[in-house]
Amino acid sequence: MPKFSQSVSALRSSAIRELMSLASRPDIISFAGGMPGNDLFPVEEVGELFRQLNPEAKQAAFQYGPTPGLPSLLESLSGYLERKRLPVQKNRLMITTGSQQALSILARAFIDPGDRVLTEYPCFIGAIAAFRACGADILSIPVDEEGIDTGMLQEMAARSSPAKFLYLTPCFHNPAGILYTTERKHRLIEVMQGLDIPVIEDDAYGDLWFSEEDRGRLQPLKSIDPEGIDLCYTGSFSKILGPGLRLGWLLAPEAIHEKCELIKQPADACSPSFTQVIADAFIRSGRIDSYIASVRQQYRLRASAMAAGLRKCLPDYVRWNEPKGGFYIWLTLPEGTAAAEILKHAIDGGVVFVTGSTFDPEGRRTNAIRLSYCNNTPEEIERGIPIVASAIRTVCG
Repeated sequence: MPKFSQSVSALRSSAIRELMSLASRPDIISFAGGMPGNDLFPVEEVGELFRQLNPEAKQAAFQYGPTPGLPSLLESLSGYLERKRLPVQKNRLMITTGSQQALSILARAFIDPGDRVLTEYPCFIGAIAAFRACGADILSIPVDEEGIDTGMLQEMAARSSPAKFLYLTPCFHNPAGILYTTERKHRLIEVMQGLDIPVIEDDAYGDLWFSEEDRGRLQPLKSIDPEGIDLCYTGSFSKILGPGLRLGWLLAPEAIHEKCELIKQPADACSPSFTQVIADAFIRSGRIDSYIASVRQQYRLRASAMAAGLRKCLPDYVRWNEPKGGFYIWLTLPEGTAAAEILKHAIDGGVVFVTGSTFDPEGRRTNAIRLSYCNNTPEEIERGIPIVASAIRTVCG
């Protein structure tokens, strides 16, 4: 038997990964994966942009690049982020191989085995995996419809053994789907100032809002640029262009960026030059804003279809929030409900989703379900939601 390291021996396959083979069956409607709709990718536009590149740019696409990213993409992405009022000039930007790599790098930069880190409950499974791979002791703090419970955060952050960092997803949370209120963000900043606990802000979904009236709540914590907090901001092209590009980014203070670059170098030397050239061309062409607007509209239609189905079919004891953007709706069932049993009945009916325990760092809460609407047509959603509701009634009564 191979003698694996302690960190590798502690790793476990995620429930989402195990469900994906089932979700690929043609007879199954999948509400499981957070995958953009295949029909929405800008295939023709990207092909046209690449054909228009000069020979030198095409050659560069096949070559190694600098570890922090191709200078041209760093420049164009900086401009894109500055339009969101992010303090790019006061920080340093790094291109990563998906935002998942940014989380993994930050985990390695801060965590020693046994260190405590603070997250929300529920929490993105990729973050849980990255932090556990470094041996972290993860303490989770519940969120409500306005954001993280700042009272509990203050209590946990003030403990004598300080946490290494706080990880948050304020915009269209994965998996809870919530959008933090401005008031909750400012209260969070008040709690964290002066504690010497860095904050990691994960913003993969912030561009995918559904209503103009919510735009005032979209300001990232990083753009507030609070004094006394080392704030690291991660983002991704996966949800706004395509996950196959495997491109994300990390915007961090100079000292943190320096260590992260050293960690990235032996991991992959550089992120894919080919897709960096494509992303750079897409931004510089001016098409990124119109493209995001078009996919935003499609996700709004899909979210509306799912919300309408839930209003029609769910029993009153299931709690959920109307989606304001992003990819997900989070269902909270009565205490003690075994969502895994509901999943079994749903699979028998032809639908798959992810149970909430997957997103619980402590692995003890079983009464929630994450539904994803991003990869389904409204017609599929209309067929699938009654099956989910029937499975819930079968188990809960």
